[in-house]
Amino acid sequence: MKHKIKLNCIIPSAAKTISKNKISEYEFIDKNPEVGDVIYGKVVNLGQHGQIENKNGRVHTITEGIKSLFVFGNRYAPDYYEGFVPQSMSNEVELIARSGVVGKVNVKNNKIKDPTIIKVLGYLIDKNGDIINTRNFNTIIPINKKTHSKRAKLILNIGTSMNSGKSMSAAACCSVLSSLGNNVRFSKVTGTASLKDILNAQDRGAEIVNDFTFMGYPSTYMLTEEELLNIFNSIDLKIANNFKNYWVVEFADGILQRETAILLKNEFVKKRIHKLIFSADSAFSAIGGITILKDKFGLFPDAISGVCSSSPLMIRELKDFTTVPIINNINPNFKEVFEIIK
Repeated sequence: MKHKIKLNCIIPSAAKTISKNKISEYEFIDKNPEVGDVIYGKVVNLGQHGQIENKNGRVHTITEGIKSLFVFGNRYAPDYYEGFVPQSMSNEVELIARSGVVGKVNVKNNKIKDPTIIKVLGYLIDKNGDIINTRNFNTIIPINKKTHSKRAKLILNIGTSMNSGKSMSAAACCSVLSSLGNNVRFSKVTGTASLKDILNAQDRGAEIVNDFTFMGYPSTYMLTEEELLNIFNSIDLKIANNFKNYWVVEFADGILQRETAILLKNEFVKKRIHKLIFSADSAFSAIGGITILKDKFGLFPDAISGVCSSSPLMIRELKDFTTVPIINNINPNFKEVFEIIK
């Protein structure tokens, strides 16, 4: 049976490509969920996540009984959960990301709580009764699919792990480039839906920002190489089409993570890199990471940044083992950083 959805329901950032005029009715349908399927649900038990980020970046505090849209997706987050889209529909699912991504937790970090539980009220359906899936709503249409000539300079930000400081390092690059009069765009190509990082880059001077959710993906975990390259190429061809500009890019999580590793092994992606910024949470992980970058991917960073860059003692440790320049991502020296990434 179809039911109406209240107009004031939360539209999470994982469903950011779904326009309000598509949000009208829901129905409980006994169908196996797929990545991108949108459901209407109610919070029934608060756990780790007590907030939901909406499609505009506002963070809502949630309580039991709050209703919202949610999106089925996978997640890889060593500091939180590994979660997957369940193989069959059930009455309850787990909130695995603040952006409204739901699924079934496979493993979790012992430092965090069990996930918030969502009661499934039904699938979001269109006027024909078909289930709405975010992957059918792509807002990134490449300007020119035939050429990659004369592209913007790609400043790629990668790291040792989740929370190694990649997003802050990327934002620092945006700040330096824009403050010195350059046009800069920012994209987060892999990860789980979250507007925080791209909005921070926008605050730091990026004139255009986007990520994989603009193409309808709630996350990139477990996508094929073809899908990952399509995301990378589509965004590249859409916003990095002027050789005078800079395109600052972040790959989520660490270099050992599946999707990051797939892209770093790809010869086209490697040739596309203008400068490579490697973020690490400690001097030791930075030193080890440089070796892995060289041995596994044939890459060498142009600079080290991340959490370790804010510690004078870690910087001292680093300088005993490498001559790679270090970028302080909290208080960058604009002229020095520009000389590295220009």
